[in-house]
Amino acid sequence: MEYKAVPFEQRIRENIKNYTMDNLYPVDALREHLKALAALTGVELLLTDRHGEKIVSIGNFAGFLPDVVGAPGKKIRVCNRTIAHLYVKTDGVEPGREQAVEDTLNAEVEMFSCLGEEAYRHREYAIYMDELEERLGEKHIQTVNGETKDALTGVSHKFHFEERMRAMDAAEVVPVAVINANINDWKYVNDHFGDDESDRLIKTIAGILQKEAKADYEIGRVDGDVFIVLIPMAGDGEAEDYCRRVQADCLAFEDEKLAPSVACGIVYKTNVEEKIADKLPDAEYEMFDNKFEIKNAPGYRERLEKRGR
Repeated sequence: MEYKAVPFEQRIRENIKNYTMDNLYPVDALREHLKALAALTGVELLLTDRHGEKIVSIGNFAGFLPDVVGAPGKKIRVCNRTIAHLYVKTDGVEPGREQAVEDTLNAEVEMFSCLGEEAYRHREYAIYMDELEERLGEKHIQTVNGETKDALTGVSHKFHFEERMRAMDAAEVVPVAVINANINDWKYVNDHFGDDESDRLIKTIAGILQKEAKADYEIGRVDGDVFIVLIPMAGDGEAEDYCRRVQADCLAFEDEKLAPSVACGIVYKTNVEEKIADKLPDAEYEMFDNKFEIKNAPGYRERLEKRGR
């Protein structure tokens, strides 16, 4: 969940796990290159993905089962992560050329790694800049127009809510209850009833959050189905009681299609040196714990799916 932009280098470290060889290289051209390399050196080559699935085979590898853990061959790595394995059979290498062929293959693997990293960084940079431009454009439009509310729900939109968090930090208000409220099975509603009903579910949950809140509570919609609620100077049990009321209102909601349900995670900022933004991951963790409990409770699935019949 993205409460703030992820730094580019962190993005580079994390996103490589989502890439495969065909995301980074033109496989047909790679195949022709490996054919030429095999003909030049006398080797047979098998290129697999990180899991051992064949990508290119030059030579006879019938019956050969790649073991990418125990015998990984030559690893092609991009940003310190293995994305492919190159297996080599050297039976056809001319005597006396073994070391020269080995050096050539190692240089080829290094070249593949460098080209893959260059392609990966270029692609991620383009995506990153597009997303950054979109975020800045959205923020600029909302700032110029003086908008503070999310158009769908009427609670604070993400950028205004972030400003409210910073203002509360600057005012050194403690304690602050930080609540992550995440809609359960929003995707189920979207898949079964479409965008209009899934939007109505979001508005319904937002309405319940507002109805049960006191005047000084700050409520923001920070992602599609995620709200954050801040309770300044929260009294003992106040946040817990608020979440219980919200969840009870959801259960009491009667509708032909919607069965609203929300998971809540609560943490506290208790030190003026802390930042509310730094508490958000902990609140999200607590929310997932509550979500697991709710979705495995007796009757939950029946209530949800009854609306889909």
